[in-house]
Amino acid sequence: MITTPVIRIAGLRKSFGDLEVLRGVDLEIARGSIFALLGSNGAGKTTVVKILSTLLTADAGSAVVNGFDIATQAAEIRESVSLTGQFAAVDEILTGRENLVLIAKLRHLDHPGRIADEQLERFSLSDAGGRRVATYSGGMRRRLDIAMSLIGSPPVIFLDEPTTGLDPEARLDVWQSVRDLAHGGTTVLLTTQYLDEAEHLADRIAILHEGRILVDGTLSELKALMPPAQVTYVQKQPSLEDVFLALVGRRTAAGNNPTDTAAPAVAIPTAV
Repeated sequence: MITTPVIRIAGLRKSFGDLEVLRGVDLEIARGSIFALLGSNGAGKTTVVKILSTLLTADAGSAVVNGFDIATQAAEIRESVSLTGQFAAVDEILTGRENLVLIAKLRHLDHPGRIADEQLERFSLSDAGGRRVATYSGGMRRRLDIAMSLIGSPPVIFLDEPTTGLDPEARLDVWQSVRDLAHGGTTVLLTTQYLDEAEHLADRIAILHEGRILVDGTLSELKALMPPAQVTYVQKQPSLEDVFLALVGRRTAAGNNPTDTAAPAVAIPTAV
C-alpha cells in the first residue's frame, strides 16, 4: 500500500453560533486506505466530511485533499472526491440503470450506457438494473448509491455513516463494497457510530469526541492503550468498544481534561 497521505488536516475548527463543533482536528489519511472516523452523535464527524468536500467553510485550520487546498482549490477537490451521505440519494422512480446513466451524463462522460452496465456488474446489481429503485432493498439502494458516487473514478470517497438503518445482511453487502473500493485503489474516509464496522474495515481509526481527536492509530495500537488482559483460564483482549468507551467516558467524567491520560481498569470475565 502506498502510504503517501492523500488527506492532510491541521488545526481544523468550526463553530455554529456559540456551539464549537470542531476544536482543532489534525489527521493524515494514506492513499488507498480505509480510514474510520468514530464518534457519537454530535461529535463533529459529518462537519469534518462537509469541510473536506467543500460544502462547508472552516473557521480556522487547513486541509489538503488529493493535493488540493480546501480554501483555494474547491473546484479541483470536487472533481477529485465523491460523497455518499447517511441516506441513499437515488431516484426511486427511475430504474437502477437509469440512475447510473443520469449521473454519467451529468458528468459529461462518453458512453453513459456502457458505464452504467459496468457499475451494475461491479456492485452485483445487473439482474436488478431494469427494475425501479422503489423495489430495491435497503442494501441494494446503498450499493447503487455508492456505484453512482464512483462514476468518473474519483480517487477519494467519503462515506458518511453508510450503513445507518440497514439490516445485518445489508450491512455486510456494503462492507464488501467498501473493501472492493480500497482494493481498487480508492481512498475511503468512513464515518460511523458502529464500532464493529471500524474493526472489520479500517486500516486506521480515529476517535472524535467533542470536536477533538482523542486517538488515531491502527486497531492493534488502540487496543494497546488498554491495560493488559487479566488471565485466569482464558485471555480476553480489549475490543475497540472498550477503547472507545473508556476514552470518551473518562474525559466526560473528568471534565474534558486533555491531560488526563490514565486508562481505567477493565473488568475481564473469567472462565469457571
